[in-house]
Amino acid sequence: MHYVVAYDISSDRRRQKVLSALKDFGVPVQFSVVECHLDRARLDLLKERVLSLIDPRRDRLTIYAFCNNCFFRAERFGSERKSSL
Repeated sequence: MHYVVAYDISSDRRRQKVLSALKDFGVPVQFSVVECHLDRARLDLLKERVLSLIDPRRDRLTIYAFCNNCFFRAERFGSERKSSL
């Protein structure tokens, strides 16, 4: 399954830790946005890691799930980066 993870982290230090953790699971495509292709076990591991890093009172992290058809129908314009997804 494909996922897009978007985050808004108030602390620079926490933001860097979250980005570092997310890079183990996917490809950054924008500031604070990472695309991932994960099975259920890897998704659970991603959640476990990043949720331990954020402050839920100050930070926000959203994981959007996309089926293969929906993900590959997405339209991207400008500054496209090649990814392994």
